[in-house]
Amino acid sequence: MITLPDCRNKKTSELKDKAYKTVYCLYRVSTKGQVDHDDIPMQRQACREFAEHQDGWVIKKEFLEKGISGYKVSAEDRDKIQELKVAAERHEFDVLLVFMFDRLGRRDDETPFVLRWFTENGIEVWSVKEGQQKFESSVDHLVNYMRFWSAKTESQKTSVRVKTRLNQMTEQGKYTGGAPPFGYRTVNSGEVNKKGRELKKLEAIPAEAEIVKLIFEKTIHEGTGSYVMAGIVNNLGVRTHKGAKFQSNTINAILRNPIYCGYFVKGGVMSPRVEELQMIDDSVYNEAQRILDGRSYKKKDKESVARYSKATALLSGNLYCACCGSRMNVSSHVDTYKTADGEKHKSNVRTVRYMCAGKAMKRNNCSGQGTYTARYVDDIVKEFMRDCFAKINATPKDVALEANYKSLLAKVRREIRQQEIEIESLTEQQNYLSREIPLALMGKSILKPEDIAQSMEDVKSAINDALDNLGQMKARELNIKKEFSELDSKYAEFVGWANQFETASLEVQRMIVNKMVKEISIGKGIDGEYEVKILLRGTYNQFINPEYAVA
Repeated sequence: MITLPDCRNKKTSELKDKAYKTVYCLYRVSTKGQVDHDDIPMQRQACREFAEHQDGWVIKKEFLEKGISGYKVSAEDRDKIQELKVAAERHEFDVLLVFMFDRLGRRDDETPFVLRWFTENGIEVWSVKEGQQKFESSVDHLVNYMRFWSAKTESQKTSVRVKTRLNQMTEQGKYTGGAPPFGYRTVNSGEVNKKGRELKKLEAIPAEAEIVKLIFEKTIHEGTGSYVMAGIVNNLGVRTHKGAKFQSNTINAILRNPIYCGYFVKGGVMSPRVEELQMIDDSVYNEAQRILDGRSYKKKDKESVARYSKATALLSGNLYCACCGSRMNVSSHVDTYKTADGEKHKSNVRTVRYMCAGKAMKRNNCSGQGTYTARYVDDIVKEFMRDCFAKINATPKDVALEANYKSLLAKVRREIRQQEIEIESLTEQQNYLSREIPLALMGKSILKPEDIAQSMEDVKSAINDALDNLGQMKARELNIKKEFSELDSKYAEFVGWANQFETASLEVQRMIVNKMVKEISIGKGIDGEYEVKILLRGTYNQFINPEYAVA
């Protein structure tokens, strides 16, 4: 905000004996590009020149909004609008002057009411280009509404044009800007846009591509966590494009980015695969997503995901207490014993064990056993795995699986259609309320303007929630399609594990167990023996149990 000195200067003698009007000005630009191109100085100059030609007008304050969208940002969230409202209530000024009325906003369900609010509170609202807005007749109300409806429409058209062009470029597999991800650099594409500027494209950096592959491989084959992985990359002397060390969030960003499969994703649009940009197979990427999702602290359901661990235990990170549900941590201890002379000695053997975190940390009232010897639990799980691998040779892939997947897909598609119908109904309500706004402003509607505004917000919120649900349903549909398309590769992967498991390293065995097993819990049975419950993931359970139905 700029506070001006008393600018009556050369007009002072003329104004001594007559009243003058205090003027506050509002200047707004919605993009950084407009700021850089001096749009605000243009608005300021036009408003000052306009005020000088009005009888008794004195500009006392100027309010500046830089980079604020009048369409996307509500008046309630714009500090300058709220400051002007407070000043109006205090009767600090008489005239609110803008270059054009759309500087107040571009929302047809809100800005007409903002403008009218100022007039109802004794403030004259003027535009350099459009003059004064009054509310003396029904026509005034309608003109006020139509002005901002037109401004909103123009904003929507601009937004649609920009988004459409970016989406089109993404759909064509073209780079649309931004910092290149690790593993890539920008080079000239040889293509020139309408403004005569040469477009850029991404190009893989071979040395960095090897680091990306290492990150994915160690994550899915050894369960290496992002923190440990960052340390491994840093120790290799590799740095980010900004010259900084890798952090856990840097690793996660790489693992989450579909660009490494050759896909551009922007605004909900995914490009066809750009072959020269692909570094990672889709199956490797999808497995990394499953591992990351399972490790997320925001995930509500219990998920079996192996964590990187130096401990010599098979189930590090993916074993739970059957009594309280807490995760079982890996620990070790050395037994002590006394000799005949009464001296204490330490055993040469270190015993690895699983320990209930809930009971050890006193987080709950777990009444189960606190610790379990790891080698006994691991032997039970290994025997279970051997049994699974034996069954795979006796039970070939069931052709009935195709029918199960198609049935589930049809169910999800019905749910999607029901959600689309709900969105159509809500959209009709929104359109009805939009048609009622000008009638309410002219007093010809049974609804009050404030009631319409609140109803519009409620309907918009309901539409957003429904769209979110629809997006989740469509994502589920895609997952089912993906699972069905991957049946052959999953089956081949399963057979490969059967041949590999016995001779694999502990890290690889741990990840094989994790990929196959959804949940493992440990407790003690009635006879005092360890009781281990193992729940296979549906993807693999269906190969072992032909009667299993996809759910």
